[in-house]
Amino acid sequence: MDNLTELDDINAAFEKICEEEKVVDDELKNLLDHQGILESKMSGLQKMLPNLQILETDSKQLCGMISFTSTLAENVSSKVRKLDLAKSRVVECMQRVEDILDLKFCIDGVQTALQNEDYEKAAGHIHRFRSLDETVIRMSAETTEGGTLNTSFKMLYEAEEKLKSIVHNKFDAAVHQGDVASVERFFKIFPLLGLYSEGLTKFGKYLAAQLSEKADGNLKIALHPDSTDKRAHVMFADTLTLLFESIARAVEIHQPLVETYYGPGKLFLFLQILQNECDRQARKVFENFKNHRGYQAKMKQVRQNLTTQRPAVERLDPKELDVLLSEMVLLSSRSELYLRFMRRRATNDIEASQTSEGGDKGDVQEVDRFFSSCELNRMVQEVIGNYIMSEEYFMKEMIIKAVSMDALEEGQHTSSMVDDTFFIVKKSVRRAVSSSSVDGVCAMLNHACSILEENFGEVLMTRLRAGYPYGFDLQHAYNIVQSSFQHGKLQSSDSEKKQARAMFVTSLNNAEVSCDYCKALKSSLEEDIVKLQSQYTEQSKAKLESCLGDVITVSSKFKDIVDFGFSHLATSAVKPRIKPLVDTFLSTSHHITEEDFSNYEANDPWVQNFIVNLDTTLNTFKEAMTSSNYDRFATAISAEITQQLEKAVTKTGFNRLGGLQFDKELRVLVGYLSSVTTWTVRDKFARLSQMATVLNLERVSEIMDYWGQNSGPLTWRLTPTEVRQILNLRVDFRSDDIKRLKL
Repeated sequence: MDNLTELDDINAAFEKICEEEKVVDDELKNLLDHQGILESKMSGLQKMLPNLQILETDSKQLCGMISFTSTLAENVSSKVRKLDLAKSRVVECMQRVEDILDLKFCIDGVQTALQNEDYEKAAGHIHRFRSLDETVIRMSAETTEGGTLNTSFKMLYEAEEKLKSIVHNKFDAAVHQGDVASVERFFKIFPLLGLYSEGLTKFGKYLAAQLSEKADGNLKIALHPDSTDKRAHVMFADTLTLLFESIARAVEIHQPLVETYYGPGKLFLFLQILQNECDRQARKVFENFKNHRGYQAKMKQVRQNLTTQRPAVERLDPKELDVLLSEMVLLSSRSELYLRFMRRRATNDIEASQTSEGGDKGDVQEVDRFFSSCELNRMVQEVIGNYIMSEEYFMKEMIIKAVSMDALEEGQHTSSMVDDTFFIVKKSVRRAVSSSSVDGVCAMLNHACSILEENFGEVLMTRLRAGYPYGFDLQHAYNIVQSSFQHGKLQSSDSEKKQARAMFVTSLNNAEVSCDYCKALKSSLEEDIVKLQSQYTEQSKAKLESCLGDVITVSSKFKDIVDFGFSHLATSAVKPRIKPLVDTFLSTSHHITEEDFSNYEANDPWVQNFIVNLDTTLNTFKEAMTSSNYDRFATAISAEITQQLEKAVTKTGFNRLGGLQFDKELRVLVGYLSSVTTWTVRDKFARLSQMATVLNLERVSEIMDYWGQNSGPLTWRLTPTEVRQILNLRVDFRSDDIKRLKL
């Protein structure tokens, strides 16, 4: 700053110095403000100085103690390591001595056991020898007894090979002689010699030969059945079942033997050998089943019938398939049960080996792959595929036959085809459930839904589309259609028309009952499936639930058919019947005197005649319809009455007594309709009831007692404009008073 000569530079430097001075002043002020706190802290530190000196002394003492302890621990640890090393060497030395002694004991024991033909004891000595570490033993004695040790090992190896040869030969001889005790005796020796696979394979083939002999005998009996045998129609399924029972019995008996002497994890190999024999024997059963049941020819004809509808193709009678389908299902269910048994045994054994030894001695997925790809499973899947196709054909053809043989018994609201159709569907789907095949059940549920919706539902819809012409006595037509169903022909052209009309009502009843049948079918199938759910996976359960849900979808389709029928019935039968009855209301004066009102009470000119005619119509339909359809029909008539009567009221003039008369007529009509149906109809007459209330007022201003905040629980269905329109129907009300209302 000494070099500043210009005034501006000097002023700038001065301002900078002033700013720095201000900052310094602020810092100084801040320090002075905290002077008391700083002094108290310094005083506290001065008081702590003696304690800090004591702490320093204690820390130095602790550090010395830790250093001394560390040195002592290091010395002790070193001695412990030396002791542990010495101990381990002593143990190793003792173990090698024991191994050498065991080796000598094995040599003497094997030779003595072979001379005495005590093969179990000889195998035990060989097993003990195989568990010794040959390398360690040779290292232990390589300087002193090398030659003797080599001789010992050579003798044991020779004894081992000799024993293996003896065991193989003795086992084969026992199999040839049928000596079961000797077979099991030598089967137990194989694992002691490390021959796990050889022992299981030989024993499995031995059991397979026994199974083969027994299965061939059962098949011969099946091919020449007794004429009085009631199970001749399922003899091949029974033969296959006997095969499965024989294998299952063999597994039950010999599984403990395998697990005890061969250890966990070895059962799968044993089961594979038995399953291969099962595949061979099952193939024979399936081939004879196909040959003796005309299986291939029937499947070919079913396939042709399903893929073409040409008349030239000869159609297979579905009744010929009924027995065959039952046996196909039985073949599938018995096979599924057997395969589940085999999978479960193999899986449990593998899981036990992994738990006990911690190693992976088998793969559960490999078990599933093996049994899923075995020949038995492939043959069953082929049968199930053809079963699904045949069952679909059976359902379609039987339902077509049920429709063609449709008949209406006297006193019944529905024709025979409804019960027959749902009986057929239930029978087919339950038969599929008994197959234990999830895919088969799902496929049949899908086919059943399609057939009910597309085939049976279309029949009902076609009959309803034919219409319901108005202008005849329904009860008379109903009697005629019963007679026509029973005799299989129509009586005349007039009867033909009447039959077609009554057929409309019968079809409407059929559709309504079908809705309930679908729900009952779902409930029944759920009960059947629940019994088998323990056999299904979560994925399979989800598939079944989804397919069962489609049955309710079919129920809604039948509901749509019912809706269609009632919409047509409302147009064709309800409106033409109600309109003439309501028209008489227009011709009945409601501008009446006291004398007229009294006369109307004794002899009403409209409502009594209206109810008599309405009652005739409802009774006629009540005898022809199901209770649910009749209630719906009565509700439809009520809706039509309210619609027509509302229009008629707006075209009629009323005085005070006329409004009162209309209110009485309406109450009588609502009471009658409520008595002839279990459904509530008062809600449909809510607007008319409010019209009657308005027409029954003594003065225009009384409407305000019912309207708005003072209306209480009453909910108005009429708009303000409509209320004014109804008030204008009163000939004794002034138009100006009505216009002044604030609604």
